[in-house]
Amino acid sequence: MRFITIFFFTFLAISHVEVTARIASSVQSRYDKPGIITGADQTEKYVPYLKGKRIALVANQSSIIGRKSSVDSLLSLGVKIVKVFGPEHGFRGNASNGAAVGNETDLKTGIPIISLYGKNQKPTKEQLADVDLMVFDIQDVGCRYYTNINTLQYVMEACAENNKELLILDRPNPNAYVVDGPVMTDDRFKSAIGIHYIPMTHGMTIGEFAQYLNGEGYLKKPCKITIVKVANYDHDKSYVLPINPSPNLNTQQAVMLFPSLCMFEGTAINEGRGTYMPFTVLGAPALKDKYPFSYKPVGIPGMSESPRHKDAVCYGLDLRKYDTDKLRKSRQINLSWLIELYNAYPDKANFFTPGRANQDISAFDLRIGTDQLRKQIIAGVSEADIRKSWEPGLQKFKAIRMKYLLYP
Repeated sequence: MRFITIFFFTFLAISHVEVTARIASSVQSRYDKPGIITGADQTEKYVPYLKGKRIALVANQSSIIGRKSSVDSLLSLGVKIVKVFGPEHGFRGNASNGAAVGNETDLKTGIPIISLYGKNQKPTKEQLADVDLMVFDIQDVGCRYYTNINTLQYVMEACAENNKELLILDRPNPNAYVVDGPVMTDDRFKSAIGIHYIPMTHGMTIGEFAQYLNGEGYLKKPCKITIVKVANYDHDKSYVLPINPSPNLNTQQAVMLFPSLCMFEGTAINEGRGTYMPFTVLGAPALKDKYPFSYKPVGIPGMSESPRHKDAVCYGLDLRKYDTDKLRKSRQINLSWLIELYNAYPDKANFFTPGRANQDISAFDLRIGTDQLRKQIIAGVSEADIRKSWEPGLQKFKAIRMKYLLYP
């Protein structure tokens, strides 16, 4: 209680008293309960270090302190934020997947917002010229094909090249319990949705992944990083995200199913994009005679404007009530749905969608990080044998991963 009391009265001493008190109350409530406390919520550990510096924040709608935007909260605490860098989906998280996002100025604060998913993916020397310290605070979900870890690497590269320190406000990985899938080992499969030699799910937080990038030579020059760790956290702890991390991960069910269902991008199956239940349903018009469940994808601005099978009725699997604890207990992605729908699909030659022109690499291969899984499914290899083929790569990666873990 002595710490909480000091923390509370420290807040009262700051100029924006009413706003700051509300932040303190929200964050303090987390300290009063034995539970996970994000790095961002532990303001006493880093706000004094930010004071007097020109701060650039890498953030989106998931970047919150208590219940408020990190940008608004830090400004109210006297932190000078000179610009914000936004990842895929933009600073406010309202751009469709894969859509280029432009630069803008925040109407509320007048702070420049620079997109890292538009003209440039990496902050430029000019963009960092008036920055003393970079702060990275974005919620991740633990998959190679979720592009926040790409943004992390590009930001670390820019900081290293321009001698800027990076402060990481760590957040739990809701899928940290699972390290699974084939490891990408061939540069031919690098793409905008995968640039790291890791399994489909890596089981690390952003802070841990930053240490991995530094330690495994992904950067020409190591980045100076400081990590504010998550309190009361371990990799097996369940974590319900307080804010949707992206437009199409709009429920906890979708977050938990994402590692398994995102595999279907690159196939003829719609994974719920174009509905308000993305990543919880699977279907295609061609499966009409195989499944009774149906839904119709449509264009939804800010989510999926041109989903696969737009305006056509899709038939398939409804996983909205699927018990995701099964995934947690198995510590595996679900491979059976992919095998089932491939076997049920009448036009198998067109199940996997084309990828790179003049190469035997499908869009599915780019997502998975190898062409082996596609070829195994076509050949009818059993799930057990497919998983067995993953093991050498997984065991090697897990041994490397252990060196960079911050949590049990």
